[in-house]
Amino acid sequence: MPENNDSKLIKGLIDDDKTVIDLIYNTYHKRIYAFAYSYLKVKDDALDVMHEVFMKLWENRHHLESDTNLEAFVFTITRNTVLSIFRKKATEKKYLAYLSSIVVQLDNNTQNSLDYTFLKESLGKLVENLPPKRKQVFLISRNEGLSNKEIAQRLEISEKTVEDHMTKALAFLRGKMKELGLVAYLFAALFLE
Repeated sequence: MPENNDSKLIKGLIDDDKTVIDLIYNTYHKRIYAFAYSYLKVKDDALDVMHEVFMKLWENRHHLESDTNLEAFVFTITRNTVLSIFRKKATEKKYLAYLSSIVVQLDNNTQNSLDYTFLKESLGKLVENLPPKRKQVFLISRNEGLSNKEIAQRLEISEKTVEDHMTKALAFLRGKMKELGLVAYLFAALFLE
């Protein structure tokens, strides 16, 4: 498009001549589309860019100077619009990745909570299967945190008997939890120290 024709088109834009935008559209729309598509690789996105360029051109018509290089101006808008789409898509990807990580974390937390509850209930049921005195010694040790000596004094039994009950209780519970699987065994190892 010759330079003097650019001046006429720009003057028409500045003067709000809507027929001029049609002339500019007919001149540049295929090239704008091809440029946008070469970067975005999505037809709908390239069409959106093309439409956006002509809307911005019309909206900014009063800021144009009579000596503006119309082609350079149109392709600057095109490039900036394509970059804007890239930024938007990058932000969306980051946001989707963030949301995805939250969902995975929530799923993991829920699963971990369910596993913990199941394992704790399993351990509780096994404790109920201990002989009465052994169960009593174990529960005092775990729930009240008393030493073997303190338990022996409270129950009026020897400290050696308390140690024996604790050793047998822990061996029984670890063995049964191991039968439930590795996770249960690890849980037992943590909670039955």
